[in-house]
Amino acid sequence: MSPSVRLQEMIRVIRGARTQGEERGVIQRECAAIRAQFRQADNGTRSHNLAKLLYVHMLGYPAHFGQVVNSALKIVIMYLVSTALFITSQSSRNCVQILATWGMFMNLIVMTLTFQAALCAVHMVRKVPELGELFTPAARSLLSEKNHGVLHGAVVLITELCERNPDTLEQFRKAVPELVLMMKGLVMSGYSPEHNVAGISDPFLQVRILRLLRILGRNNDTASDAMNDLLAQVATNTDSSKTAGSAVLYETVLTVMDIKSESGLRVLAVNILGRFLLNNDRNIRYISMTSLQKIVQTDHNAVQRHRGTIVDCLKDQDASVKRRALELSLALVSAVNIRSLMKELLLFLSSCPPELRAHTTSGIFNAAERYAPSQRWHIDTILHVLTTAGGDVRDETVPNLIQLITTATELHCYTVHKLYRALITDISVQSLVQVACWCIGEYGDLLLRGECEETEPVQVTEDDVLDALETVLQSHMSSPATRGFALTATMKLSTRITHNVDRIRSIVSIYGSCIDVELQQRAVEYNALFKKYDHMSQSYMHIVVSEEGPKKWSDSSPRLFSLLPHGKRYRSAKSRSKRLLNSFYSQAIRLLNT
Repeated sequence: MSPSVRLQEMIRVIRGARTQGEERGVIQRECAAIRAQFRQADNGTRSHNLAKLLYVHMLGYPAHFGQVVNSALKIVIMYLVSTALFITSQSSRNCVQILATWGMFMNLIVMTLTFQAALCAVHMVRKVPELGELFTPAARSLLSEKNHGVLHGAVVLITELCERNPDTLEQFRKAVPELVLMMKGLVMSGYSPEHNVAGISDPFLQVRILRLLRILGRNNDTASDAMNDLLAQVATNTDSSKTAGSAVLYETVLTVMDIKSESGLRVLAVNILGRFLLNNDRNIRYISMTSLQKIVQTDHNAVQRHRGTIVDCLKDQDASVKRRALELSLALVSAVNIRSLMKELLLFLSSCPPELRAHTTSGIFNAAERYAPSQRWHIDTILHVLTTAGGDVRDETVPNLIQLITTATELHCYTVHKLYRALITDISVQSLVQVACWCIGEYGDLLLRGECEETEPVQVTEDDVLDALETVLQSHMSSPATRGFALTATMKLSTRITHNVDRIRSIVSIYGSCIDVELQQRAVEYNALFKKYDHMSQSYMHIVVSEEGPKKWSDSSPRLFSLLPHGKRYRSAKSRSKRLLNSFYSQAIRLLNT
């Protein structure tokens, strides 16, 4: 192994040693090379050599010769921290207690070491939370330092302590005025080459302070009042044209929304997020919509002012931005803007990616159900969605739409004419075809009448209607469920037309030998109605669609539909077979008994 290898290579060679003697030889050669470089005063490789010595020391080999020129303390700290982070919990507790006993964080003077000590304390508090009280006094005193690195470490440490201990949180709430003054100094300070990032004075420290203020001001009126003026000052004086400024403003918005801030300040925060929506950076637009999604329920009117910008984000090329814009647009739908916003959502549905269609259709259905201005508008919206993306709708869409059509009595004629047009235009959308078949079967007489005040009526004949249903039955695109709807609709029409009953019988009898068991069973049962109980078919079909409930059949009913002794209910078949229980006769008896 060459003496100049990297730490990773040295670790690989040591781990690959087959015997302890081979491992010892590798370490001795590497230590000899490190000694030689120390004697040559090669400062360029000193940090790499110290890292190697740290690893050697962790393996249990002597590395005391590396403690040179202010490095001993650093090695001890690095060793203890590394041990606390990577070994077992009990050993880590011992190392943490040793380090706390030494009181290094109270005695370190060099700023670099103080910053490292504060960050080391953060890791130890995360590892052993009950030791956090040991660092509370030191963390409080570090806030008086002038060095930004030390302040950064102190703020991170205080944040960690406050998140893990409610008592510590109450103690540090007294430091809110000091943190406010520190933040004001950063906001109002002039140009400083040492800390300036894109025109913002130390944005990293500003973000950390704002995050700590958010924790301290949460659910506390006094702390929130103390920082309201500061947050307004940061929101108005920070330039958002650069990423650094946007980061500070975003943290300011989160703080405003999380504390008990004034209403005007919350509106200002929402306006900042609205400006973020106009940013060219897609990441900024994404986090802006994510934040607006969280606050839309509490500040709905403030978010509504940016509805146009949010809708424009639906046209973004990025899929993540589109999804966030869709979720936020659906959350903004209300009874006031349902018509205008639904037009935008339907337009988006026609061109949205396939992976978003199911979510879009579900959101549109929910919004239409909650805020529909009229039943006709509700039906038209759902039919539009089925026509555009019928293959991506939920399974319950068909029964829900059928229920809606059933309750809209005055729109039966309008609906059946519109669905018939859709059926003869395209039969590829299964959900739309199922609803159309059901509606034709229920209200076919209104369609054949050719009169409709709500829309231009379609002049159709009985043959035209049967041709449309037969096309659905014979199409290779029709699913078994769709064929079941079409066959049932055809059977229902036998009670609504007069000249084509024989054709309906012929269509139904064909499917008595269908390969699909459910469709075959349904056809056989319908054929039985035609052959044995033709005098009852019209009554039964009326019972299926009657809104007033089932009506009693005559006393000449066959034995299959015999009344119980009390004469109020029909005798049901006794069987454990689900196929018989779900058959036509069993369903008819259950319907009559309801």
